[in-house]
Amino acid sequence: MMRLLRPFITVAALAGGIGLAYAANPLDLSIPQIGEPADLSLSPRQEVEIGKNIVGQLYGAGFILEDPQLTEYMTSMGWRLAEHSPERPAQLQFFLVRDGRINAFALPGGFIGLNTGLLIAAQSESEVAGVLSHELAHVTQRHIARTIEGTKGTNLATWATVLGAILLGSASPDLIIAALSLGQGISYQNQVNYTRGHELEADRLGIRTLASANFNPEGMAAFFQRLEQQSRLYGEGLPEILRTHPVNTTRIAEARTRAREYQDVKPQEDTLEFGFMRSRAAVLTASRPSDALAQFLRAIDKGGDNSPANRYGAALANMQLGQIQKAREFATPLIEEFPRNPTVGLLAADIESGGRQYETSNEMLKTVLEYHPRSIAAQLNYAINLVNLD
Repeated sequence: MMRLLRPFITVAALAGGIGLAYAANPLDLSIPQIGEPADLSLSPRQEVEIGKNIVGQLYGAGFILEDPQLTEYMTSMGWRLAEHSPERPAQLQFFLVRDGRINAFALPGGFIGLNTGLLIAAQSESEVAGVLSHELAHVTQRHIARTIEGTKGTNLATWATVLGAILLGSASPDLIIAALSLGQGISYQNQVNYTRGHELEADRLGIRTLASANFNPEGMAAFFQRLEQQSRLYGEGLPEILRTHPVNTTRIAEARTRAREYQDVKPQEDTLEFGFMRSRAAVLTASRPSDALAQFLRAIDKGGDNSPANRYGAALANMQLGQIQKAREFATPLIEEFPRNPTVGLLAADIESGGRQYETSNEMLKTVLEYHPRSIAAQLNYAINLVNLD
């Protein structure tokens, strides 16, 4: 997995990644008009086809985390942002990638991926929303199509091949750049400059969307700030993600300046779901459930952090280990404290299913569906239980 996605992350600007080298021309903030020449290089229908193909490759290779609850959470946040975007895309699909590194990316056709490592590393819901709003801007402004239009002489087949090579990990970043430049009169510097303009645009529009959706407009800048601090702390041992996605003081300052334009916004507090989903992602992507359990127990017993998120994580990790009674011990107080919370209800039902108590599990799922009738995860689990009862 790490090998496969490294080239993808390195040149993620080709697919709308959040952090390629960023330099400022603060006046380069134009928004494309409907019917612009980019349509001649890549139509919306072609964008969707390319995006579907790439996501299909990721699914086939097992790199997408297929968890209904995490997907629902991310999709709900994404569409909430889309409702407040200056331009609403015709279609969006959100998915999580099994990768512990911090990254997110937008593919042609409205497909937005988020690494589980980013969700786990985020310290507030507005930070996650800040990244998603940035990627959403890449989609609404059709940056892939505009890049192709801006690099005359590069045909669609070349770009499709390059994106495919990135995802398959079959070429190094240098080879990908060479493939784009060789015999086509396109200099690498011109491509980077064009991408920097897209990054500026995505930051600006993303922060505006963030504030409009009642998230903290400082979320994007706060996330950049922490990455920049980490890049100084690591020194020679800098992780690959920070080598390939430099975050400089200029970008942070720009983001903070834009966020101050929305000082009147009173953002909502982090939801319970944010903490629950961070814990869920940590358990489902851990090398071993026991490692995740040890982490939550340390936080609870030694760190004194008996938060709902840590108790949820401990219950889920115990369930994954088949320790049903211990899972119940952590889940029962959560049920009593948050009887109508869908995530807690689903956890309790999953624990009973794990103990082969399918009828009890379905009674719990009925309660979840009573309060949350559109919960896809509850509907799916209910159907699975019925099959098991037969």
